[in-house]
Amino acid sequence: MKTGSKHSSKVSLGLKENWKQFTLLVIINGFVGGMVGLERTILPEIAEVDFGMAAKTAILSFIVVFGIVKAVSNFYAGALADRIGRRKLLITGWLFALPVPFMLMYAGSWSWIIAANVLLGINQGLAWSSTVVMKIDLVGERNRGLAMGLNESAGYASVALVAFATGWVASEYGLRPYPFYIGIGLAGLGLLGSWLLIKDTIHHVRAESETSTVPRLKRLFAETSWKHPNLGSVTQAGLVNNLNDGLVWGLLPILLADLDFSLGRIGVITGIYPAIWGVGQLATGKMADHLSKKKMLFWGMLLQGVTLVLMGWAVSYLQFILLSFTLGLGTAIVYPTFLAAVADNTHPGQRAQSIGIFRLWRDLGYAIGALLTGVLADWFGIYTAVFAIGALTFASAWVIQLRMREKRYTQESKL
Repeated sequence: MKTGSKHSSKVSLGLKENWKQFTLLVIINGFVGGMVGLERTILPEIAEVDFGMAAKTAILSFIVVFGIVKAVSNFYAGALADRIGRRKLLITGWLFALPVPFMLMYAGSWSWIIAANVLLGINQGLAWSSTVVMKIDLVGERNRGLAMGLNESAGYASVALVAFATGWVASEYGLRPYPFYIGIGLAGLGLLGSWLLIKDTIHHVRAESETSTVPRLKRLFAETSWKHPNLGSVTQAGLVNNLNDGLVWGLLPILLADLDFSLGRIGVITGIYPAIWGVGQLATGKMADHLSKKKMLFWGMLLQGVTLVLMGWAVSYLQFILLSFTLGLGTAIVYPTFLAAVADNTHPGQRAQSIGIFRLWRDLGYAIGALLTGVLADWFGIYTAVFAIGALTFASAWVIQLRMREKRYTQESKL
């Protein structure tokens, strides 16, 4: 204990006190998000044009694989964060990213695309989880929402920018290989930055543990997954959020192509959603520090559900622009609030594991969403899939409203 106390006395928690490392982690997470943006606009098009794939379930197989691998990686990232250190986990995540752009640009069969998404899923699970936990470690309790807003904003703004960029490059120079050159730069910069500039945050965790009054959970997996009213409510909403994101990622480009939108316009529509999602979190993250997290999660999920239902009736470019904007806004409201709420309800010593369990279920939503929407689209049509996922998102909002409690533990609370 003496060693831990000595180290703890040398560190200070807070955004202002740790702004240099925090800023570097924001930049690194921007590179992490950009790796997903590589696929966001053009991979469904590659499936149809380069590999002659028509079945929606088969096309969405890359999202199923990505979602499952990322979800499992999230879980192990939470378990390993305290054992090997956050920084080593981050560097390991980037090593898995290095082959991805080469595999995507030179893939001769769809199995290579699937293999690339296995590596991408591991990269996202380890690297994104590390940056999330490290930022929460640095800022302490006061600015968790803001910290998550900045983290997720950087990640999803990069998803949008790279989605815009790959759509434009593909429309000008073809689907492959040029759009994926961006990924080579992202992976290289992410690895070098993590290796040379990032420091571990374990001493910050020890410092917060000394004063935290949040009780430890006895059955962490069960409590985070469903049993705890707050954690369980957040976890189911996270799963549904990424379930509908899997729909937008995999089917929206196909739906727009069926409506004869150009590849450039598809890039704009699919890019606006993560752009608003990303930039909006700069405001919504800070709001989560001051407003009711329960109300923010309810209204954010409700807005997503209504938007998806309306998307099933949209036909014009302007309508899809507006709906992409509102879907991004709804997602921006909930995304940093998810992680801040999980951190509020877990002890600092269990935080990395609890976040890993939450992110396991949340990112399984990609796989579940891709499978569900693919089957619905193949059997009943794309519009049926859109309406069904919209209704499911609407129902998720009401789970939050009926089950989640306002009570929140703070360092000043007395148990």
